[in-house]
Amino acid sequence: MVRDLDILLTNDDGIDGDGLAALRRELTELGDVTVVAPADNQSGVGRKRTTYNTRTVHDWGYAIAGTPADCVAYGLRGLDREFDLVVSGCNHGPNMGAYVLGRSGTVGAAMEAAFLGTPAVAVSAYHNVEFFLRPPEEFDFSAPARIARELTEDCLDADVFDSVDIVNVNAPVDATDPRLRVTHPHDDFDVRVEHTQVDPDDEDLPVPVGDDGELIALRDKFWPHVEGYENPMVDIDDVRDRYPVGSDRRAVVDGEVSVSPLSAPREAAHHEKLDAIVDQRNMT
Repeated sequence: MVRDLDILLTNDDGIDGDGLAALRRELTELGDVTVVAPADNQSGVGRKRTTYNTRTVHDWGYAIAGTPADCVAYGLRGLDREFDLVVSGCNHGPNMGAYVLGRSGTVGAAMEAAFLGTPAVAVSAYHNVEFFLRPPEEFDFSAPARIARELTEDCLDADVFDSVDIVNVNAPVDATDPRLRVTHPHDDFDVRVEHTQVDPDDEDLPVPVGDDGELIALRDKFWPHVEGYENPMVDIDDVRDRYPVGSDRRAVVDGEVSVSPLSAPREAAHHEKLDAIVDQRNMT
């Protein structure tokens, strides 16, 4: 069993997040936990980095006035210690799907760790009915935190991180003993563009509009039957079969724990026709 680890813990919901507190309690069973987390909510910033930010001492470590990736970069390179592992979470909502993983601050922190040579686990929680955990204080994060701790321990004991950079976990808060499933990120995503003619002098507009009076809205469609961050679980059976078993979305739809092993480098895809084009261009 793995013990006496030095763990760097962060999140994107802010250092006072309920999910982070639950995960910290669990991870202390594995070793020493140092928290370096955003001073406030930084959801949806991906792997964005900033050059200048400030550090405030916290009972658990440090609060950084920056992004989750800033926190990991500072923790791994700004503290006089070595860490065995970075853990990010528990996020107050799921992070699955190839598009969402690129936008997620939770996964972005884990990706930053991986590029800096430290294995990472990203942990997100969801509810089988409510989907998003809003407000988070009304939900119990202990189950996802426990699952993440047990899975982390098993992965370290089995040397999973010898070939995997990140383990992305989505676990339900409302299941006692959910099934775990190894998954891959599903690529389902679309955008609906909305054009609206408005009065440019309207003070209630979400953003200032020029003299032409046209407001443009980009409505993300993470699920085919809802837009934006609406709860997809209400009519989830209508789209269940769209997602194959083994995808992270299907696991969450079925109330399972999605476990996606990820790599940090952007691997190039070999294509013989592209090779031929380059060879031909080099001959001319």
